[in-house]
Amino acid sequence: GNMFAALTLVFTVCLTATTLYFSLNQMSLKGEIKTHGAFTYDSTGKKLRFRSNESHPTNTSLGLDLLMFFDKGVFYEIDSKNQSCEKKSLHSVDHPLDIPDDAKFCTTVTTGSASIEGEGLKVNMWTGSMHNVKGTFNMFVTMGCLPVTTLYSTDSTSFLFSTMEVENEIKEPDLLMVPSFCEHQPLEETPEGTVNSFFNEFVLTFVMNSV
Repeated sequence: GNMFAALTLVFTVCLTATTLYFSLNQMSLKGEIKTHGAFTYDSTGKKLRFRSNESHPTNTSLGLDLLMFFDKGVFYEIDSKNQSCEKKSLHSVDHPLDIPDDAKFCTTVTTGSASIEGEGLKVNMWTGSMHNVKGTFNMFVTMGCLPVTTLYSTDSTSFLFSTMEVENEIKEPDLLMVPSFCEHQPLEETPEGTVNSFFNEFVLTFVMNSV
């Protein structure tokens, strides 16, 4: 109750300390990829951990583990299996759990049924353009500002994020700390013309590598 009472005041900060499990469908002209995993997000500390742990087709063996510090402008791409990581500059704070400041309210709809008690969920729809990527988004959030589904579309591909099993506490705070094997990792130089963001990292992993 307290979480949502505070959050309705500022719609751009929807979640404080939260763990979300997500299902993702990525669709493109090359075919469809499905992946599952978890977000751990602290909007107060401006930190996010994104870990995918299952993909389909299973033989693609695609995976992504990102730790992002939005206020510091850096992120780590982590390989826990090999105890290694890469530290890079972060150029965009966009991610699927935050409504961008320039998003436009579109409408309020009910998923399921509004006329059958207990069988509907009222959500607000926000739309806008993606930053640093040529594309658009449609984000559906609950009346308490909890992201339910977000559709991102570009010329070549579409992503559909769906969140579920949301908890309002972080049970593994260590996930938002830099692993010991990454602590002294030097910051990599960013190639000219490259924009590092959650979405670009995602596209490189799940789209480019699946071709």
